[in-house]
Amino acid sequence: MLRRPPIRLALLLAAVLFAAGVLGVGLVRASLYEPLEFAARPVPVVAAPAPVQDGRCGTVPVKAPRELRGMWLTTVYNIDWPSKPGLPEKKVKEEYLRWLDVAVAQNHNAIFVHVRPSGDAFWPSKYAPWSNFLTGKLDGSDPGWDPMSFMIDEAHQRNLEFHAWFNPYRGTQPAPAGAGTDLAKLAPHHPLKAHPDWRISYPTGKTGRLYFDPGVPEARKFVEDAMLEAVEKYDVDGVHFDDFFYPYPEKGEDFPDDASFSKYGGGKSRADWRRENVNTLVREMHTRIAELKPWVKFGISPFGIWRNGGEGSDTSGLESYDAIYADTRTWVREGWLDYIVPQLYWTIGFGKADYAKVLPWWAKTVKGTGVQLYIGMADYRVGEKGDWSDPAELDRQMRLNDEYGVNGQVHFSAKQVRDNPLGAVARYRAKHYATPALLPRMARLPATPPPAPAITAAERGAGGELRFTARAAGVSWALYRGGSLVSTGRAGTAVTDPKPPAGGGAYCLSALDRSGNESPISAPFTVAGS
Repeated sequence: MLRRPPIRLALLLAAVLFAAGVLGVGLVRASLYEPLEFAARPVPVVAAPAPVQDGRCGTVPVKAPRELRGMWLTTVYNIDWPSKPGLPEKKVKEEYLRWLDVAVAQNHNAIFVHVRPSGDAFWPSKYAPWSNFLTGKLDGSDPGWDPMSFMIDEAHQRNLEFHAWFNPYRGTQPAPAGAGTDLAKLAPHHPLKAHPDWRISYPTGKTGRLYFDPGVPEARKFVEDAMLEAVEKYDVDGVHFDDFFYPYPEKGEDFPDDASFSKYGGGKSRADWRRENVNTLVREMHTRIAELKPWVKFGISPFGIWRNGGEGSDTSGLESYDAIYADTRTWVREGWLDYIVPQLYWTIGFGKADYAKVLPWWAKTVKGTGVQLYIGMADYRVGEKGDWSDPAELDRQMRLNDEYGVNGQVHFSAKQVRDNPLGAVARYRAKHYATPALLPRMARLPATPPPAPAITAAERGAGGELRFTARAAGVSWALYRGGSLVSTGRAGTAVTDPKPPAGGGAYCLSALDRSGNESPISAPFTVAGS
């Protein structure tokens, strides 16, 4: 994920050094929901165990917003988290929990965490060294705990999807934060030490870093295995890439892959060969994730322009198709992704890439494919000179997203979501994220909707909240008061209305599977006024 100026044709990334660039046994978990221990008193109730009509709480149709809401939690250069490298385990955990507090306060339902920022890992991996952005060391030292397990468990306790964010081909970051191109600084077991034929250094000079060569099939298979290790070992909800495949162009330099092109080019032009290498990675990851855990979502957040003009968008900026060999439209058309999150980091009316013109192109591109469209929102740009000095810009963009049927937003990055520059985040939260939301149903993934749950009792806590005893199967639950969604939770957490009205009301519960398929609605459970 990249903090970037509006558009640069050939030097988009050259001046930005601190930017970076995401085994269950079955598809459904069943559990009984029981309230947690809390100070409580019985609540007068009027139960109504009548037959249930799907989609209604009694006679009232239920309604809930359906959109993904998330933020990128960036670890490279410690942009968001951890606040600095080498912190003790307790401090790292405390900071992460505060980021989850931010997500919950914003009514988000997903978080995208940078777990492989540059050929490294935030989990004990047999394929990659520990990330120095966690440990503070480049030697692969073990921090003695498992951040991935902790992160996923805590996210799920708050009913946040956890999308593991990976950079496939970056092997290092420039010095001094990373090893740069200095092999002596690599961890002893770093794969680019053992496989020099996989290794490419680019660009020359102080900003150089090491890459896994996308043109070497064995290197591609290795980076796939490294990422899929995390999918196999952990209960991730999604696998997520950003826009870093082949590196963005540097003035006067081409990516030095002559050896692999000579060996594997097969008579193609270099550009077509590079695009096919990236296509192969995307296609194979899609296939392998589906074989391993068919419920795990696969998505990519590419640069916002595929191509300019013609079949492309009405733009005049850098083209991902030609500059970084990312044929994003093909990924969508072929169905190799479950979702795509184009980074539309420009304002409405910006000349080279007008948000109001690029967005319709993406909406048209995904139409009929089954691939869900989320938009990468540029919270980080709020407060810049010009149009970004208007705190209403993101709100206007999100209104356009609604008009074009966008399935959600991901905000870059967490730090700006927390800091609320110019009050812009508070503005769009009030207008777009004021209530909880269910994740959009992903029809292309396995569907195992649970049976209707049942609410059997309720108690009022010391803080005025209502907590319900319920029976439900599924991965998560949704609680309705009348026809409106009031709260959601992961399986095993207490079903709660945190702010019930004094006058009481009728409550209904539903359960959901991992693909967003909702059960029939429970019979109403009426709570008398307090």
